[in-house]
Amino acid sequence: MTADALAAWCRVRNQIDWTSAVGETPAPVEATVDGLGNWCDAQGRSSNPARADRLLAALAQSRADASHKRPLTLALLAEWQRLVLGVPEVPFRQGDAFAKGGRERYARTPHTQRDFEHCLRDSADLRVPLASRAARVYLDVAFFHPFTDGNARLAMLTLAYVLELEGVRLNETGPLQTTRYADDAAGAADLAVLVSVLIRSTHHRTIRARH
Repeated sequence: MTADALAAWCRVRNQIDWTSAVGETPAPVEATVDGLGNWCDAQGRSSNPARADRLLAALAQSRADASHKRPLTLALLAEWQRLVLGVPEVPFRQGDAFAKGGRERYARTPHTQRDFEHCLRDSADLRVPLASRAARVYLDVAFFHPFTDGNARLAMLTLAYVLELEGVRLNETGPLQTTRYADDAAGAADLAVLVSVLIRSTHHRTIRARH
């Protein structure tokens, strides 16, 4: 049987010093371009407009939720995921999940849902820099794979939500969309650095635009 990639991610997650992976970034940060909105619109606009519309609806809902400072919970993610997929219910997966053509397996144990909810609560730990919290929760969604479909889209919405709670929006999100592996500690830390770079880049562009 394929090795449990989720167990590998949990080990990697605990090995990384998220508090020092990146420095503090400016917040709030206004974007001159709605990078996430553009990304959502591009997700199937030419071939499947309904898919893009659903994702944009989920983005709008997530931003409304951020304006009310709703805690990041599994129930909140399920609300967005119902919009993403256009279905009435999205239960937490009941069995193992697979990705990358079956090369990564995310096992389901009696503790998987509880552990995932704990990880979501970690996103509010202000002792950890914002970019690290956003990157880490993105990978949590990707590797816990909580739902049967749409987890990559949900991971991006979740990353953006953590930023949105701090008043940060990005000019671009495309660079975040690269293949990630559960056992790659260096890659996970690099994602935090990339989020930090995108925050600073957006901030600098906004300052230049004002002058």
